[in-house]
Amino acid sequence: MNALFRLFIKNADDTTDPAVRNAYGNFTGLFGIVSNVLLFLVKFILGLITSSISITADAINNLCDAGSSVITVFGFKIAGKPADKKHPYGHARMEYISGLIVSCLVTAIGFDLCISSIEKIINPTETKHTAVTISILGITVIAKLFQGFVYRSAGKKINSPALIASSADSLNDVISTIVVVIGGIIGMTTNIKLDGWLGLAVALFVIYSGIKLIIETSDPLLGAAPDEALVEALSQKILSYEGVIGLHDLVVHNYGFGRCFASAHAEVPASTNILISHDIIDNIEFDVLKEMNIHLVIHLDPIETDNSVVNDLRTAVQIILQSKDPDITMHDFRVVFGESHTNLIFDVDLPFEYETSDDFFCSEITKDIRKIDPCYNTVITVDRNYMNSRNKN
Repeated sequence: MNALFRLFIKNADDTTDPAVRNAYGNFTGLFGIVSNVLLFLVKFILGLITSSISITADAINNLCDAGSSVITVFGFKIAGKPADKKHPYGHARMEYISGLIVSCLVTAIGFDLCISSIEKIINPTETKHTAVTISILGITVIAKLFQGFVYRSAGKKINSPALIASSADSLNDVISTIVVVIGGIIGMTTNIKLDGWLGLAVALFVIYSGIKLIIETSDPLLGAAPDEALVEALSQKILSYEGVIGLHDLVVHNYGFGRCFASAHAEVPASTNILISHDIIDNIEFDVLKEMNIHLVIHLDPIETDNSVVNDLRTAVQIILQSKDPDITMHDFRVVFGESHTNLIFDVDLPFEYETSDDFFCSEITKDIRKIDPCYNTVITVDRNYMNSRNKN
């Protein structure tokens, strides 16, 4: 498949180049328009010849796929536009939107086919399948398989949700046509009228696939959690710099290909000159943009590291938190000593699936801390972890 891409796309292997990515979208879109229109014509003519609702439904499905390819080309064209005053984060999310539109079209087609098939079940008619029509349908199955592999290969190469959705739709069409072929063979050899029922089966399968695709393509638009591998790589990158002793509140926003923004709090020793720490943070932000293409903003958090009393209390509180849930983390730990009481001030990251209310959780932690010393008071800020993987401390 790579040879095909290199034939039609200049610098096809440089998928980090937005121009190359746009070329993939244009190529697959035009390929889809031409191939689906041809498949529609072949199947529509076969549907008229055989009086088969299932073949005609399959043909209409291919015509709608051609329309989906037009949307894909349009989506890639807009997604490739640079940022402007109204859209400072760029237009790359249009690719997600085009994938969602394709998914909605697939679902709508399924419902339309469902109605047509039910009508055929209520009023069945004779189908006129022959060995020639069955053979031609078999050839269209091979053509759809090839189409799906082209979409899937391109989608994986440029990590495109829109092309992955188109690939899934093509493979669904393969299954639909195979069902139609089986029905045609049965119709040739028996008097059983399965055309309407097979059309209904195809329609229900298309509806199921469409709804599944809607859910999958909606996730990036709704703000799905970032990829764990990306979070881990970014965390390790930040923590690899000498002078950074901890990391928390890492948040990643994805605005589409090449438009990734992140923010984080980096902990540094309070004893280090603030200008030195600030220079380290500047270097991290610059290197992450250059090496990972992520626009990163880091907040500096000075941490007291040379006070043994504070260090011992921090460790004790961490043990208490870990006893509640290994995925609970803590940051911004400070101690304010007083004559009658001592305040332990810190933030806690709770996993989203942690069911205990924030107030109850804080009261339970406070009880455990006061077992160490009744004079300890707590000031706890509870956050919910935005990442798939645990934030580092």
